Amino acid sequence: MGYGYAGRILHVDLSEGRLWVETPPESFYRTYMGGSAMGLYYILREMPPGIDPFDPRNVLTLFLSPLTGAPISGQSRLMANAKSPLTGAIGDSQSGGFFPAELKYAGFDGIVIRGRAPRPVYLWIHDGEAELRDASHLWGRITGEAERMLQEELGDDQIEVAQIGPAGERLVRFAAIMNMSNRANGRTGMGAVMGSKNLKAIVVRGRRKVTVADPKTLAELAQWGARHIEDNPDVQGLALYGTASVVAWQQMAGTLPTYNYNAGQFEGFEKITGERMAETILKERDTCYACVVRCKRVVETEWNGRKVDPFYGGPEYETIATFGSYCGIDDLDAIALANQLCNQYGVDTISCGATIAWAMECFENGVLTEAEIGFPLRFGDAGAMLRLLEMILKREGIGDVLAEGSARAADRLGKGHEFLITVKNQEAPAHMPQAKRSLGLIYAVNPFGADHQSSEHDPMYEEGASELYLRRLALLGLTDPPPPGSLNEEKIRFAYLTQLFYSFLDSAGLCQFVYGPAWTLYGPEETVQMVRAVTGWSDFTLEELLRIGERRLNMLRWFNAREGLDRRADQLPKKFFKALQGTGPTAGVALSREEMERALDRYYEMAGWTREGIPTPEKLRALGLGWLLEA
Repeated sequence: MGYGYAGRILHVDLSEGRLWVETPPESFYRTYMGGSAMGLYYILREMPPGIDPFDPRNVLTLFLSPLTGAPISGQSRLMANAKSPLTGAIGDSQSGGFFPAELKYAGFDGIVIRGRAPRPVYLWIHDGEAELRDASHLWGRITGEAERMLQEELGDDQIEVAQIGPAGERLVRFAAIMNMSNRANGRTGMGAVMGSKNLKAIVVRGRRKVTVADPKTLAELAQWGARHIEDNPDVQGLALYGTASVVAWQQMAGTLPTYNYNAGQFEGFEKITGERMAETILKERDTCYACVVRCKRVVETEWNGRKVDPFYGGPEYETIATFGSYCGIDDLDAIALANQLCNQYGVDTISCGATIAWAMECFENGVLTEAEIGFPLRFGDAGAMLRLLEMILKREGIGDVLAEGSARAADRLGKGHEFLITVKNQEAPAHMPQAKRSLGLIYAVNPFGADHQSSEHDPMYEEGASELYLRRLALLGLTDPPPPGSLNEEKIRFAYLTQLFYSFLDSAGLCQFVYGPAWTLYGPEETVQMVRAVTGWSDFTLEELLRIGERRLNMLRWFNAREGLDRRADQLPKKFFKALQGTGPTAGVALSREEMERALDRYYEMAGWTREGIPTPEKLRALGLGWLLEA
């Protein structure tokens, strides 16, 4: 087998209790690389179209890449895919931590999971071996409890555990797969798919090390990265203050979503910044395997006598925004507690916090009543936010409805649709497309719903952008930065090309805070060098990198086309076309429907898709995906 890969893929049929190992040729790895693209290969071949996401025939895949476990920053990533119970489209989610590298060391590049176990089980993978074990005693346990029980049961505190919490067991549609009890495959409800299969956890332990083709060059790249953190203000801010380093910048730019996306500035923002966290509740900086950036927050505090345990990490920017500014809450301790509860029960903080914000706006406008909720639910009320959060996690009262996600809740209740911020039923993250207009286009076309990590953001490629950003983007052929706030031909091309780069990162299992086309620690040149150094593919180029990303993107879109999703699904919520309230640079700003429709037409042309957003046979064949037409 070639460098980097374990060369082995584990297949699991939970219905039959059967496990087997596949050993694909190296050409398979170079074509799909790993991650989402490799997962989609099995999903598209084996999953019948039109099935319910909770059907045992839904195929859940967990994949690494050849780069996982190599001794350099930003490579320990796990990609999860299945049909999403939240969107009905393809589900796609990434996480970091130590689990991905440990799975590689245990001898596998990925896992393909089918069927439904007759009773709760966990998958135990160790040094090339795998077995299913009873998990009845773990069912109902929060993540920290289950992890400790598994360590004791297996007699090893070095195991890594990817698991669902009680929310996944209860099929909360935005349930996450948690590892380290604080790293989440959060988006699109992959934890609910795992729960529907009665699969409580995947536990890994391995002692195999990754062999790389050019250890000298890889070591030089690793050392270069460590030396240059302080030279890159974005990465240094990430290291010092975590992803919450952007709170103050978003406020200044008028792009901090406030009161369920009604405004772009929040008067209480100073109390929830990354700097304030560092001054008050931050206990330490944590990291993922072999990464020198150390952006993960670990906090310790309490709220009204309820302890926030460092074991469960600390809130990211998205969590601070969705449970903070979305809900009008400036209490960092309450937000930290909300983050802990989400990690204990296993849910996506973005969808969960945004669903609560939606319910708050419904209450403020008389759409939901105190009788329906059980208590007043006003913006700014941290106690009410936490009370409703726990009801969602336990599917109690109105929480049982909200556990379906805000779009399904609106359908079920028959009201509140005008307050939704969802695309393909998934709640929007905390980056506002009203000001970042190409991001609005990506929110619309992204196959698994609104996502902020599927392309580069507008300020990276506008007049006045950093020299570093522009120099790196020029390698993609982007050399004419447009004016701020534009969505012209060049900005659409920027959105598409950077989407291909990000799509590669999700095939290669690389962290988008470390590798990327503009602001990150490593740019396009270093990313190509890193792939060559690990794999020995000396002829690997930036063009091949983008081709791999394009292949994954077309596979994701083809899955959606099979499920009946086309241009009609590529629509933004009504709220994004309504002028923002409040003060600041984005007050009065809104997206234009005509502008977005023109951008969709041009984007589809660039992608080689039909006017309805479906990959053409010619495009699929050109990417080596002709087998999709036959399947």
